[in-house]
Amino acid sequence: MKNIDKLQNLLPLGYLFLIILGITRDSIFYYQLGINIIRYSSIMDILISPIAAVTSHPVFFITILALFVFFFKLPKILLQNEDKKWLHNLFGSKNTDFFSNNNSNQSEESIEVVKINYYNTISIEFLSVFLIAIFLGYGLADGRHISDQIKNNKLSYNYRLNYSDDKSENVYIVGSNTAYYFYTTKGSSSIKIVPVNSIRNLEMIKNRMLDK
Repeated sequence: MKNIDKLQNLLPLGYLFLIILGITRDSIFYYQLGINIIRYSSIMDILISPIAAVTSHPVFFITILALFVFFFKLPKILLQNEDKKWLHNLFGSKNTDFFSNNNSNQSEESIEVVKINYYNTISIEFLSVFLIAIFLGYGLADGRHISDQIKNNKLSYNYRLNYSDDKSENVYIVGSNTAYYFYTTKGSSSIKIVPVNSIRNLEMIKNRMLDK
């Protein structure tokens, strides 16, 4: 029950941490394209920013999922391999003999719980560091990549925006949120921002998954 209570207390803080990472990742990405994304973001966009970032690419999603699975299992791995100093040195964990020495009146099960809690803290700290590095690195690399492609006119214009006034144009979708589309057109290095409600529909004219 104590572990469940701790998890319930950590979940809101954990998601708040992910929200900060998500909006920071978006800010870094759009900043390289000359856009202050916060000005165009609603509260809903901010709240779902970590989900939108994680699901933006399969490789990113698999990486984040693998990190969570690994660090979820890390405390037990460290506990079961306390004799392997290189493993503990890798994650900066101390020799846990002092737990046994300072709690000699407690049972082995109680000492094991203390050790698991200690390893849980280490796991959370390392997961946080990895998430910060991955989210910020992804935003920086993705923004730089799109920026270079726009400057060198190497984009593939795979979408057609059909407007409410029956006009249409082939575009590259830089990004979108609940209120706006951010896109560029062929031969132009400028980013256009249009409200979602001004678009009748978005047509995918090139689909690599279906055009095989």
